[in-house]
Amino acid sequence: MKITVVGGGRMGLPLACAFGKRGANVIVSDINPAIVELIQTGLSPYEEPGLPGLMAELHEAGRLTATTDTAHAVSLSDAVIVIVPAHLTPDRDIDFSILRQASAEVGQGLRPGTLVVYETTVAVGGTRRCLIPVLEEHSGLRAGDDFLVAYSPERVKANLVLARLETTPKVVGGLDTASRARAVELYSRYLGAPVDDVGSIEAAEMTKLLGMLYRDVNIALANELAAFCEVAGVDFGRVRAAANTDGEANLLLPGIGVGGHCTPVYPYFLTRESRRLGITQRLSEAAREINDEQPATQLDRVAHVWKPLAGHRVHILGLGFRPGVKVDTFSPAYKLRRELALRGAHVTIEDPHYDDEELKAAGFDPGRVEGAAVAVLNTAHPEFAHPDFSAWHGAGLEVALDGRNLWSQEEAEVAGILYFGIGRSSRRERG
Repeated sequence: MKITVVGGGRMGLPLACAFGKRGANVIVSDINPAIVELIQTGLSPYEEPGLPGLMAELHEAGRLTATTDTAHAVSLSDAVIVIVPAHLTPDRDIDFSILRQASAEVGQGLRPGTLVVYETTVAVGGTRRCLIPVLEEHSGLRAGDDFLVAYSPERVKANLVLARLETTPKVVGGLDTASRARAVELYSRYLGAPVDDVGSIEAAEMTKLLGMLYRDVNIALANELAAFCEVAGVDFGRVRAAANTDGEANLLLPGIGVGGHCTPVYPYFLTRESRRLGITQRLSEAAREINDEQPATQLDRVAHVWKPLAGHRVHILGLGFRPGVKVDTFSPAYKLRRELALRGAHVTIEDPHYDDEELKAAGFDPGRVEGAAVAVLNTAHPEFAHPDFSAWHGAGLEVALDGRNLWSQEEAEVAGILYFGIGRSSRRERG
């Protein structure tokens, strides 16, 4: 089978390679010529375990190529997978512009009998209402009669993509019975993961959003309960672990904030669409607000217990949104920087996955913890797991805000540092 994957990003490129691994001939189409050039030479643009070796094998076998000409690639293909970004508009609604542009280019090369599958997370009804008409307009063909359309949401994570693609059930919904059958056949043969046919396109769209909103609401609940424990003098981490042993509870971890492509973005796709339909997702909207405000909430806590942050240097440990991953999309580090600037603090940052020039390009001043008055742990990288608190204190550090509960509170306090954890009372809060 000849497959075109439209979007050579951190999810699209591994997906293309997974198809190629099982024998498909794959073309990756991307608007970035630099990414296309790397793929054409068999080199990986991303730090993803297993991807460089697999790309080299497929390049050698001639089963993986790349182009910027989407329409031509589609004209050669039996199936097309569209996995390009959907961002938020300034008023936090879904922005279909990139998807519409990609769909127009797909339509220009679409042939009768081709299967088009969207993997980008969208609002429920978005594929049918906003994307299929674009395919029809630019192809002159009719969906369901001349070509097939299905939806199968991406459900894997950076640094685990290749492994998860083969094990995470592939949810599929289709425009009609024939579209679903072809999509099930495609993923079963060329991906190998279990396939879960949920019926309609809208059901498959909703499946992805359900998982995202569950996570966001669960984290928000953990953050609210942790805030109570900080005041009540109870170690939230300890009681959370105990509560989760009864087989009924599954509380997630609280933290300094939520980052990444998914959780800070996709809940809005459902909450805004829900409001258009006259229904308010009150719990989900409140959860998004709670998690979005977490950096400010924790900085206010430090300022209230310690002293105002104005004039002090505050050092952030970690730009990435997740440990061990060089991805900073919607990282809480950005909100921390903004909130600290509003409070008059001087902000520096370090991250073992980014060099100083990359940190500067992200808008930060690179630095080290030595000489800072406050250290804020944003990312639980293993490199940050065992700090020398005595050395930090000797170099001027007074406060440690452990945004991921990675550090030993006892070790920090023995060293003379005022420690704040999420759901852990500082010694001053304990009285």
